[in-house]
Amino acid sequence: MENTRRALVSRITGIGGREATFLENATLRTQIDDIGGMIPILCSVQDKRQINAHWQPWFRSNSGVPYEDAVDGRFWKSELLYNIAGNFPCAPNFGAAYSVDGVTMPQHGWTANLKWNHRKSGIDKASGAAWASAELKSPNVSMPLYFRKTDALLPEHSVHYSALSICNLGNKDIDICCASHNTVAPPFLQSGCRISAAASVWTTPPPGGEFDTTTRLALNTEFASLSKAPLTYGGTTDLSIVPHPNGYTDFVTGAIPRSARIGWSSVVNPLLKMAYISFFPGPASSSSYEAGDEIILYFNDIWMQYGGRPFTPWAPWNGAPDQTYCLGVQNATAAYTYGLDYSRRQKRMLGSPTTVTIPAGGEKTLYYGCLFAVYENNILDSGIVGIDAEESRLVCKSATESWKFDADASFSVIRGIHRGN
Repeated sequence: MENTRRALVSRITGIGGREATFLENATLRTQIDDIGGMIPILCSVQDKRQINAHWQPWFRSNSGVPYEDAVDGRFWKSELLYNIAGNFPCAPNFGAAYSVDGVTMPQHGWTANLKWNHRKSGIDKASGAAWASAELKSPNVSMPLYFRKTDALLPEHSVHYSALSICNLGNKDIDICCASHNTVAPPFLQSGCRISAAASVWTTPPPGGEFDTTTRLALNTEFASLSKAPLTYGGTTDLSIVPHPNGYTDFVTGAIPRSARIGWSSVVNPLLKMAYISFFPGPASSSSYEAGDEIILYFNDIWMQYGGRPFTPWAPWNGAPDQTYCLGVQNATAAYTYGLDYSRRQKRMLGSPTTVTIPAGGEKTLYYGCLFAVYENNILDSGIVGIDAEESRLVCKSATESWKFDADASFSVIRGIHRGN
């Protein structure tokens, strides 16, 4: 781009005929599909080198033909997997499809499956941010929710900012799950990448879920550090270092400390000197803003898809080798990936709530940032041990030093844009 201080927004038609919004500045490009709010592209721009962090699965359908369960269900299993990519919002469900209060709830909820209605886009005069807004209405009157979101890029930040508001149009409170399903993959993801997160205690899910037959970890077991995760047959393994494809698909969830003002998770590639960081208001931040108006994500969820699913669509046919290598660094208020009904019954996990209550006639908003940028001098090579906010910067601490990225950690710009649209 000629002017490196500009952020731009446009509407495009992506692969598979998917309509999308494209945001870009001098260092970052991102694509947000209307279908499911999927983000297949979060691309770092470094002169002529462009590296996409986000997962674009080999099995994602690019035919341009809408999903039909009778035709496509045998291979893809669900409409979500037909369109899945990168990052996407999950609400009011996180995880498996179930019937809740008589409402058929798709895998990861309506926000991840239905087509968002693009409303408008523009450039914010005060900040120069490029933004776009979209909306989605509940397809079932028994759960009368209305969703609206804003995506934005500031001119000089390598951060995709988003705001997701969930409004309850009914006369009864509704308890929901809410999550951001960040998933990274090659070329950014490589063996030797370092995984870090804000959580201070971790657990594996209890038996009865999708990881029973794919995991190497001891189920239903708490542990203190990703570096010492318990194995099924004894001993521990270091989950904080990404391996080569190892034939397993694992999942762990960790509780973000209630004292944390910032929630976060990260993947660092020490060879590329690049960091992928998600950040959002932490449990202790709610008192700083309008009480009760924000969605707080209480859990870091790590999905390690390293080749443990020898069945479709992860493999080309049942029994074939799993061809899918990616890493989910997701953040949620939900109980594991066991769905809304389970989360409601669980109520709390590791001391934190597993659902968000959207009050009758009320609205709550999730503010979220996803940074993808380079660092220098080997400072973050061993991973990130903590993150703080400092004016207009995100301070990322290693074991010995800190690296500062330009970022609006208070979400002041996107708050203003979102409220005005």
